[in-house]
Amino acid sequence: MLPEIKTILYATGLGPGAPHVFRYAMTEAEKHQARLVVLHVLEPLNPFGQHLVELHISQEQRQQIQDQARDHARSKIDERIRRLCEKESCHVAVGEKIVDEIRVMEGQPHLEIVSCAREIKADLIIIGSHRHSAMGEAMLGHTANRVVHRSEIPVLLVRIPDGYREAGF
Repeated sequence: MLPEIKTILYATGLGPGAPHVFRYAMTEAEKHQARLVVLHVLEPLNPFGQHLVELHISQEQRQQIQDQARDHARSKIDERIRRLCEKESCHVAVGEKIVDEIRVMEGQPHLEIVSCAREIKADLIIIGSHRHSAMGEAMLGHTANRVVHRSEIPVLLVRIPDGYREAGF
């Protein structure tokens, strides 16, 4: 029996390569007539940064800043999807309907992506990947690599071409 793909999780860092990866997500969602959920994860400050922030602003102000960051990310994703759908004229009508939900979460990106995939019962995760140097990879790792190793479902890793930039995104 062939696997069915009914729900796809597209995880984006909103970088310059996001439109390139999003096109793969749209293509796969159309091909499988799947529900597409877009996820962006806001990373928390490191402990030193958190300590500095706690010294200078109140809990209420921090929460307000986090809420603003979440709203900004959501509106940025909405705007990019709208522009991308306008640009890809063959997907204008369909493209906007493909995205079923946009989520903005806070935490470690690889953990939140895998957790969200479980929660929405995704059948496939689509995520972009940049080329890193061997040293950079060894020291830092990257989100896509960590998702591939932690995920229990298939992950489509879309290589973002070096220097990829798209006007208007």
